[in-house]
Amino acid sequence: MEIVATGGPLGAEIRGLDASRELDAATRGRLKLALLEHLVLFIRDQDLSEQAQVDFSRHFGTPEPHVREQPEGRLREIFVVSNVSTNGKPLGALGNGELTFHSDLSYLPVPGSYSIVHALEVPKRGGDTQWANAYAAYDAMDDELKTRVLHLRALHRHGEASQNHDTPVFHPVVRTHPETRRRATYVSPQFTRAIEGLEREESDGLLERLLRHVTSARFVWTHKWKAGDLVIWDNRCTMHRREPFPPSARRILKRTQIFGDPPFLEP
Repeated sequence: MEIVATGGPLGAEIRGLDASRELDAATRGRLKLALLEHLVLFIRDQDLSEQAQVDFSRHFGTPEPHVREQPEGRLREIFVVSNVSTNGKPLGALGNGELTFHSDLSYLPVPGSYSIVHALEVPKRGGDTQWANAYAAYDAMDDELKTRVLHLRALHRHGEASQNHDTPVFHPVVRTHPETRRRATYVSPQFTRAIEGLEREESDGLLERLLRHVTSARFVWTHKWKAGDLVIWDNRCTMHRREPFPPSARRILKRTQIFGDPPFLEP
């Protein structure tokens, strides 16, 4: 197995690995360390059944069903991201429009940790995914901003009311990664609504400043999908966004989700 860094702010390609095969302990260990170091990994030309994807995902934790309802007829752990319909029924969710920067499921009390996506069909243009390095964004903050935001919490909420928890969900603006113990920003344009304890005008101004900083191009790397790609990323130290693509183009991805622990800030 070869690990080749992208040369960008994050990301690495894994070469010489067949994710459909059972991996030995040494390979699993190298893969996990590579993910902790590079935050996003991608493996080209993978031919995986749904069961094989679920089995591979278990190297990173226990894959669980997505919170969104899905059509019957597939493994519960598989969530389909697609704009394709068959006989008037959508195969999956999330359409073809832009998805702004976010960390998966941050609107839940226990958000996603690792996400694993296998691409079956991708459009010829558009639909690229960008990831932002939230470690680097925190490290690059000036001292004044770090001091201001370090112990604040923010409200995370989905735009669809049915997706939200029964009670408001607040997470630290800066969180500690439970494995690396590094600090990372944890706010996003898609799900972060307000800073706890601040008046609306002050909250909006601080969020705008934070979001402009963490989505700066210097922290961002873009992945151009190919059919057969298998991509794994760590939501605890990254955000990602999807570029739009033509509605007539087909895009079918299958995703498995690992959940982690409630975000925290270590003193």
